[in-house]
Amino acid sequence: MEKLVVFGLVFIIGVIIGSIVNICVDRIPAKMSIFKREFICKECKENIRFFDMIPIISYLLLKGRCRKCRSKISVWYPIVELANGFCYVLIFFVNGLNFVSVLFCLLTSALITLSLIDFKTYEIPFGINVFIFILGIIRLIYDYHNWSNYMIGLVAIFIPLMLLYYASNGAAIGGGDVKLMASCGLLIGWKLIIVSFFMGCILGSIIHVIRIKVSNEDHMLAMGPYLSLGVFITMLYGNRLIEWYLSLM
Repeated sequence: MEKLVVFGLVFIIGVIIGSIVNICVDRIPAKMSIFKREFICKECKENIRFFDMIPIISYLLLKGRCRKCRSKISVWYPIVELANGFCYVLIFFVNGLNFVSVLFCLLTSALITLSLIDFKTYEIPFGINVFIFILGIIRLIYDYHNWSNYMIGLVAIFIPLMLLYYASNGAAIGGGDVKLMASCGLLIGWKLIIVSFFMGCILGSIIHVIRIKVSNEDHMLAMGPYLSLGVFITMLYGNRLIEWYLSLM
């Protein structure tokens, strides 16, 4: 029962932070401050009251429409909030109730944010990579006995990708992707970031081909979402995947 209460609180916190993720996804590409307190409807430009911004609940009570003009509110808002909440619960369930899980939760919210922005704009905001880098520094300080694991993780994928970036003049991979791998490597260590990168590439190849076939049109490849998915899966199950792979040899 105590665990259910804890996981329930974790889910609620995740949903609340998911609403912040939505704010970041809306405002960062538009070069708007995420700390601005005013929220307006995109259609009627009227201010949205605080009781109409309760995560998930307000969307359901308003039946997905603006209270003033009755224009539709994107269903992606509650989806992102729910996804963030469920991811938080999954992290604590798999990794345990500890400080590292808190860092992983914050990393997950950052990955969701940059994935949605990169999917729309094909750019990964520098500020999000800085945020992940700061989380990495905190992990390094917290687990300083294993400092070499994180410092090697910082450069393990970063150096070859940076060489590829300059060799192709940015055509083969984006600078934001390179910085993302460096920041995440500092946070999860060299073994997991290597697995994350290759998993992200595999997922990107498969899913991107399916998207092209289904939509029957060309798509520019945004690697951020696939690399982020690789990092998320690996930070939870990476060590088990490595152990399983080594057991086959």
